Amino acid sequence: MASEKAVITASGLTKTYGEINAIQNLAFEVRKGEVLGFLGPNGAGKTTTMKILTCFLAPTSGSATVAGHDVFESPLEVRKNVGYLPENAPLYTDMSVLEYLEFIAEVRGVGAAQRHAKIKRITDLCGLGDRLGSEIRTLSKGYRQRVGLAQAMVHEPPILILDEPTSGLDPNQIVEIRELIREIGRERTVILSTHNLPEVQASCNRVLIVNRGKIAATGTPEELQEGKGHNYFVTLDLGGADGAAKGAEAALGALEGASRAVETEREGTHVSFRLEAKGPDLRGRIFKLAVEKGWTMLELRTQAINLEDIFRQLTVDADRSTKKAA
Repeated sequence: MASEKAVITASGLTKTYGEINAIQNLAFEVRKGEVLGFLGPNGAGKTTTMKILTCFLAPTSGSATVAGHDVFESPLEVRKNVGYLPENAPLYTDMSVLEYLEFIAEVRGVGAAQRHAKIKRITDLCGLGDRLGSEIRTLSKGYRQRVGLAQAMVHEPPILILDEPTSGLDPNQIVEIRELIREIGRERTVILSTHNLPEVQASCNRVLIVNRGKIAATGTPEELQEGKGHNYFVTLDLGGADGAAKGAEAALGALEGASRAVETEREGTHVSFRLEAKGPDLRGRIFKLAVEKGWTMLELRTQAINLEDIFRQLTVDADRSTKKAA
């Protein structure tokens, strides 16, 4: 049952293409006023989910509602309540910014009497006030993304769905768009679909991680960290004669306080490991173990767990473990 504050709900959401499951049995909510980071590696099912929520695709099974309207039964009402920026912004590049936004406003049903005021409000918010007369084809990629955001908001929807809004931008443009999304999120519910972790860390107050079409985790970054029960990572590099570090992964993972160890890199006789750890600092025990085993210790350091670590743990490391088990 959806909570009273949920403006988006998905239940059992599944989409298949032939024998390929793009998403499988997704169930989640997005609450009013949230900026939700929808995270996942390429091919995880993020874009498929966004297209279902915006009525561009029909799910194979399951259900979804947006602003109280079913995506199957009331697609037009859903679209009235949603602004959507796909990864490749739908721009008519031979139009000026103003011509394009006037066209989109008309298509979106914005009345002629309100159109000028709404376009001014949105273009001021998006920093496009001095670009209204410019042809879109002459704009930089960063400004085109701003135009894409403006078209998504010109009808002033309560919900925004943004799919990879900083894809292909340079670092300065990324910062600008990130700040703009943060500003937009003060007034609207936002789903930010991306695999850019700093973008989520800077802009979102909740995270949903998908991998291989399934939900891997959801919560704030702090909740995800607490849920995993890990306080920090230990990274170490071992070297020496070929085979000298044989069995190191199992031996490290068996240490008291270590949840598990994962081999992260192997190049010749150089092997790197990462331990998930909790409790007292494990470096003394690791050093003692290295002496007992005759390992050559090249590097040993601790690192606080962060969103990138959690993401890798739930996607890359999980896939690696699945392949080993197979």
